Amino acid sequence: MSKETLTLEENFARLELEIEKLEGEHVTLEEAFQAYSAGMKLLKECNAQIDKVEKKVLKLSADGSLEEL
Repeated sequence: MSKETLTLEENFARLELEIEKLEGEHVTLEEAFQAYSAGMKLLKECNAQIDKVEKKVLKLSADGSLEEL
C-alpha cells in the first residue's frame, strides 16, 4: 500500500473540510473526534511540507548566483 502524496494546497483543502465537519451543527462526539484527529494529522503533514520548503529557500548572492540557505 503506497502513501498518497498530496500538495500543500491539497492538504490545506482537506484540512478545511475537517474544520467544516467540526463546525457542523449536528456533529456527534465521535464524528468530532474523528475530524479532529484527521485534522491534526493533516496539520502535521502541512507543517512538515512547509519545513521542507523552508529548507530549500534560495537566497540571491551578491554575484547573482543562487545558494541554498
